[in-house]
Amino acid sequence: MPLHTITLADGRSLAYRSENRHRPPQRAVPARQISAAQVFRHACNGTATLWTGDFHQGKQLLAALKKHARKPAAPAPDPQTAFHKHRLAQSQHSRTANMLLVIIGAGFTLDLPRAPDVSAALADVYGTPNREPFLLPLKQLLGFIGAHQWHLKGVDVPALDGRIHVPFGVFSPVRGEYVGLLRDAPLPPVCETAFDIGTGSGVLAVLLAQRGFRRVVATDCDARAAACARANVRRFGLHAKIDVLQQNLFPAGTADLIVCNPPWLPAKPTSAIESALYDPDHAMLRAFLRDAPACLNPQGQIWLVLSDLAEHLSLRPADALPQWFAQAGLRLLAADHVRPIHGKAADPSDPLAFARQRERTFLYRLAAAQG
Repeated sequence: MPLHTITLADGRSLAYRSENRHRPPQRAVPARQISAAQVFRHACNGTATLWTGDFHQGKQLLAALKKHARKPAAPAPDPQTAFHKHRLAQSQHSRTANMLLVIIGAGFTLDLPRAPDVSAALADVYGTPNREPFLLPLKQLLGFIGAHQWHLKGVDVPALDGRIHVPFGVFSPVRGEYVGLLRDAPLPPVCETAFDIGTGSGVLAVLLAQRGFRRVVATDCDARAAACARANVRRFGLHAKIDVLQQNLFPAGTADLIVCNPPWLPAKPTSAIESALYDPDHAMLRAFLRDAPACLNPQGQIWLVLSDLAEHLSLRPADALPQWFAQAGLRLLAADHVRPIHGKAADPSDPLAFARQRERTFLYRLAAAQG
């Protein structure tokens, strides 16, 4: 993650940690009493506010800052413009909210009145406790605390008859409807070996092992995701069947089934976790389709999980997927789909509601083209 140094008003320089890719502030001014409007003005000038007051008042200030920074968006002339305006607004709101900082002391301590013990939540993100203090956006600290609680609790995945535990920085399988598609799909003629490419939390690798595959190899290029997947594999008692490798795309060898749930939207991510959602020009999807056929055993299949939201936002032509399948030498066996059931799908106030209301999540089942 990026590490920068910020100069405080008293002349000290402290390391600054952030999970996003915004340009960091160069300086920070301390405050125990300040309005959201003042914090916003500082932020517009590239100056962060270092909160030194009561923890709960800091949370209230952050909420007020978010409201102050949010402005009604003008109607967009077309779906693609609506999406890009939405992403720009998200980035601007995030940058502003992340300009309210706190100092994390040695050993992941937070020395603010009425502050909770944040050491476990920060250890979940960073691992070894720090020896030197550093600056952290209050918004991200609250995100770490919430993510830690969810990590301990886990996410119920009915298709697995169990819970998947996901730490901060790994995409959570909250959209569990697609897992049901893979649970119900007819298996290939041979079911010995499977690859799960871009495994994330490991949810699909666990499902494949539960469905009878004797060996599953799951890969992910992200270290946090690989560690998360290994932990979930152990929780389900499947470590003898599933190998998790930290690497990009395909492991060595071939498989009877190759599964992939790539990023769905062709856009630039602004943080590491957003890489599970956004991928410029569908780079991972294209690379997967290009190389997957060579990794298939005879009679093997490829299962691709993909939303059609990009099509409803005019970010991908409706005929793009059939063309990419054909270019990769693949034929479509079947395309099962399900309507998303997450909160945004039914929220009429969402800026992209016009597209989310039409979205479907597909399971494309593919095989090598004949002759």
